[in-house]
Amino acid sequence: MILGIDHLINNKTLLAKLKDARIALLANQASVNAKTQHSLDVLANCEEINLVAAFGPQHGMKSDKQDNMIESDDYVDPVFNIPVYSLYGKVRYPTQVMLDSFDVLIVDIQDLGVRFYTYISTLLYLLEACADSGKSVWVLDRPNPIGRPIEGSLLEKGWESFVGPMPMPARYGLTIGELANFFVKTKAFDLDLHIVSMLDYKPDLASGYGWPIHELSWVNPSPNASSLNMARVYPGTVLFEGTTLSEGRGTSNPLEMIGAPDIDFTRVLTIMKKLAPEWLMGCSLRLCHFEPVFDKYVGKLCSGIQIHADNSSYNHKLFKPYRLAALMLKAIRLEYPEYQIWRDFYFEYEKGRLAIDLISGSTFLRNWVDDSSKTVQDFEEKLNNDEKEWKQTIKPFLSY
Repeated sequence: MILGIDHLINNKTLLAKLKDARIALLANQASVNAKTQHSLDVLANCEEINLVAAFGPQHGMKSDKQDNMIESDDYVDPVFNIPVYSLYGKVRYPTQVMLDSFDVLIVDIQDLGVRFYTYISTLLYLLEACADSGKSVWVLDRPNPIGRPIEGSLLEKGWESFVGPMPMPARYGLTIGELANFFVKTKAFDLDLHIVSMLDYKPDLASGYGWPIHELSWVNPSPNASSLNMARVYPGTVLFEGTTLSEGRGTSNPLEMIGAPDIDFTRVLTIMKKLAPEWLMGCSLRLCHFEPVFDKYVGKLCSGIQIHADNSSYNHKLFKPYRLAALMLKAIRLEYPEYQIWRDFYFEYEKGRLAIDLISGSTFLRNWVDDSSKTVQDFEEKLNNDEKEWKQTIKPFLSY
């Protein structure tokens, strides 16, 4: 398959449309072509492209900022002598000075295909700002590593945030180009938008099911997105950022395992198997222990579970990481009724709303976990309805 960046660079007709325009680039560390050359270098060295500025999202253009809420500063690129503006620093919405620096914005950013991965909020803000300022936007399409599956409840009105820009499920099943088109049409932006498609991209093809294994190298789109396995399980494990339990940060397998020093996960797993064994299908669950070197429970031995979606047990259609994580939370609440699960802290520039509600997009998940009368069937019914609605919503935007 051919990435959007390679499609553009190899197409003289497309490049001719950009000639004489001042170009800015939104990218991150994983914005590389098939030869692992960074898009900033590729575009800057293309004679038809006049690259004048760049933008970096959360974690920075170079993905050097390890944790959430670690801001990046603006700087001047030492090689190409252009400003690199941070959209996760003093501002998250581009200023007029930033917008005045270019005519056309090229977006070439690797996403993970989940609502709460903040690059899509940055994309939405830029699309809106460019529409208001009369700028053109070209999105160079990239694979959705977790493919077409849709899972999770829709974010509810009033719960929009930087980790949830619009009513969408956790796994939304679109590429970044398809998503940009959805944003523009749904928001009715008056924007000159161009999508440079991938060629020969097959999102349902085994064994990558969205990620072209053995064709593209995995480059971490953020410091803790260290593997395809992480991408596959992340729609569930990220929920634990809003809890007192460790999501594996500070270990060599962040966001692939969940644990705590004061919970027996042997007992938790037993309850999970009794409650909803069908929610555990399509992966392997391994009881484990780990000791974080930073973040939650530094230097403390945690009992936990690691989710493996990278071996022969992986079934793309059956694997439901959001349900699996919700079930884990439910089992912990049932086994440890008084346990302080929910973490109340300053999360993604939000005060007064719990992180778990911001991540999940409403109070529905938390209330379901805490209410002993709420059943697996109640949760399944809600998700099924929302997933069916979303599937119909995005049908017109599917390009592959």
